[in-house]
Amino acid sequence: MARLALTALCAVVAPIPVATAMTVQPVVIDLQTSGKGMSQVLTVENTFTSDLPVELTIQELEMTADGVKQTGEDPGDLLVFPPQALIPPGQTQSFRVQYVGNPDLEKSHHYYITVAQLPVKLPEGQSAIQILYNFQVLVSVGPSGVKPDFAIDSAQIGSNAAGKPVPVLQIRNDAATYGYLSNGHLRIVEKDAAGKQIFSKSLSAAEIQQTMGFGLIGSGQERKITVPVELPTAEGSLEASFSFDR
Repeated sequence: MARLALTALCAVVAPIPVATAMTVQPVVIDLQTSGKGMSQVLTVENTFTSDLPVELTIQELEMTADGVKQTGEDPGDLLVFPPQALIPPGQTQSFRVQYVGNPDLEKSHHYYITVAQLPVKLPEGQSAIQILYNFQVLVSVGPSGVKPDFAIDSAQIGSNAAGKPVPVLQIRNDAATYGYLSNGHLRIVEKDAAGKQIFSKSLSAAEIQQTMGFGLIGSGQERKITVPVELPTAEGSLEASFSFDR
């Protein structure tokens, strides 16, 4: 999965800035199909000096070899209340996110909740720049009592945007539920043509999250992961191992 990020849409009306922004917590939500874990609270804080109108919308995600793909469709599995709110400056609004879909899932399901700032209607004759912020919150639901099962099918030497050699891993999840790379640790070893180790690097859960994001891998998904660690050479062989932290 690419990193969860803020997107800003700017509609320029005149060169008079209006300061408006928000913070959203959490950006990743894990729900269960039954019990207390079916719902969680999402908070939006208005950190600036004017009222903040927001709207929350839902769409299901499709798992791909490169992460996730937005479908643009809301299957009705999640309920968000309230769907809209007007947040006063300096205040925080809570939204309840609840799973209301099939309680007997055979595999994990994933969604984006988009928290979108709505444009403000300005008084007649007044001009302003409105910067509209959209946050996407990842919501995942999986069968209860199941743990993810990651396996590294291949480890190859690829290149990053600067042309430097980096590890490229093919990872699959054989379990009926999802998991995150950032819940474990990853070890990379490079050897030369003679089989001598020339590089070794271990990434902790915190380092994975900081450099690669959460690293979602859904149930049955095979995902290509580029690890942002520069290797000493593009010549040689690569080995990789992953273990979940307890």
